[in-house]
Amino acid sequence: MDEQIKQIAERLRGLRDVLELTAEDIARECDISPYDYRLAETGDFDISVSMLQKIARRYGVSLDALMFGEEPKMSSYFLTRAGKGTSIERTKAYKYQSLAAGFINRSVDPFIVTVEPKPDDEPIHYNSHAGQEFSLVLEGRMMVNIDGKELILNEGDSLYFNSKLPHGMKALDGKTVRFLAIIM
Repeated sequence: MDEQIKQIAERLRGLRDVLELTAEDIARECDISPYDYRLAETGDFDISVSMLQKIARRYGVSLDALMFGEEPKMSSYFLTRAGKGTSIERTKAYKYQSLAAGFINRSVDPFIVTVEPKPDDEPIHYNSHAGQEFSLVLEGRMMVNIDGKELILNEGDSLYFNSKLPHGMKALDGKTVRFLAIIM
């Protein structure tokens, strides 16, 4: 995981260097806290997909280029076999598996997200970003907090929401949760 985060941080610094921008320029133009953006470039801290998506959209690069270092090439279709999506572990307890990494100019980003349980006293990490999200629980149970409202999702439950609202989640019952997340 640490090596993947460091590689993403390196790609962020490289993009900024090529564009001849400061960290503050990118933070301002992408509506990201300058502190959070500088932390992302160090490679020592988790980098949210929502932050990467904001940067990718603003500067016209693919999310895959930032996350995986590869440009998508397919424009007719892209097949992902079970368990074979391009994956990245953003933290020890949080893993994304991209289901459309090879499709160019996607309008949505679908992922299988696996979240390991954490201690009850560990705080939830919140994100917010332009667009909308859809989540469908495939396995386990999770609590999703959207703008202060706690929702419990069981296997088979789905949730569609405005991702501009602060949102975060955690696995319940001391068990791993897997869900389909589509970020639009």
